[in-house]
Amino acid sequence: MKFNQMDIDKEITKILGYKTYSDKRKIDALLEMDATLYTNLGIESTKKEKEEVKRASKKIYKAIREVDPMLGSFLLKAGIDV
Repeated sequence: MKFNQMDIDKEITKILGYKTYSDKRKIDALLEMDATLYTNLGIESTKKEKEEVKRASKKIYKAIREVDPMLGSFLLKAGIDV
């Protein structure tokens, strides 16, 4: 799986900057991005690719924390144990 960390950062910034999106819609868009990253992993994915997805996921959860501090903190804590 190929993806660029810079693209993820840009997408997160873009979603957080939408003035017309409600907080719920921003969170939904960020969670959809996270789900897409994980569903693109497969049994042939390398350890490096899995670690990159986990790092990207952490960035996404931090962005969610900016919108909803309680949910974002919960996701960050839960993600550590995964």
